[in-house]
Amino acid sequence: MFVPRRKEHFFPLNPDRKKELQLFEKHAGIRFRRLEFLNQAFTHRSFAHEAGENGENNERLEFLGDSVLGLVVAQYLYETLPDQPEGELARIKSFVVSEASLSEIARGLRVDNFILIGKGEEYSGGRSKKTILADCLEAIIGAYYLDCGFVPAERFVKGMLIPEINKVLEDRHAKDYKTLLQEYVQKRMKTYPKYRVVQKTGPDHDRTFWIEVHVGDRSFGAGKGKNKKEAEQEAARLAYESMTGTEKGGPAKSASSGAAKSTSGGAVRSAPSGAAKPSTADRTDIRPHRR
Repeated sequence: MFVPRRKEHFFPLNPDRKKELQLFEKHAGIRFRRLEFLNQAFTHRSFAHEAGENGENNERLEFLGDSVLGLVVAQYLYETLPDQPEGELARIKSFVVSEASLSEIARGLRVDNFILIGKGEEYSGGRSKKTILADCLEAIIGAYYLDCGFVPAERFVKGMLIPEINKVLEDRHAKDYKTLLQEYVQKRMKTYPKYRVVQKTGPDHDRTFWIEVHVGDRSFGAGKGKNKKEAEQEAARLAYESMTGTEKGGPAKSASSGAAKSTSGGAVRSAPSGAAKPSTADRTDIRPHRR
């Protein structure tokens, strides 16, 4: 049965915005037939909500791009690693299409310079948030697929993701330390890591979290991050590297919560005393953007 293609509702483009999008095209090595698709891919829901015009955000394109991305990576792994079982292919794929991986690729493409976000999201550092960057990159993939077809989209995805696949194969990729720590602890100690927020610093729009992870009667951290997820990953990294002796400079000692401090970057660090505000170096650089 024929299903008619839905009509897109685009935000209008002014000449300055067209020049910005063309600059991104040049940097990313792609070319859209209709720049309106690319502009929609850059349109965060916070901007669409505040604009109040008859235009759509990038969430539907993100949904589509996620599927295109997954198909391209899965097919590439299937064809280039014929001796690997399904579980190993899934493991590699999970790394290369992860939020951490996609957000780093997005930063490399300077996606943060072109995103259209609302004022509230802007002031809270939205341009640097991994979730927003990764989602926007998936939306760009979805928009490129709709506008130019599968073959150009496939070429675009492979150009970005094959280097990430090679990093995983060479064990040079960013690790999911929460998963690594949980698997290590479950296998050897028959227990689970437990995370605890020990301190929060900064105003509501620019929080920094400090989290410790407890494994049995030992504690590690505190890990620092701009959100709980990042702080937990850092705490898990400190714990995993300490317990396995893989951190730089050799394994560090563990201690009970808040007991010891490490000045050499080891695994055990107590949370900072007081509630000092973050330094200006930690603040997000907010730049004006046009649509």
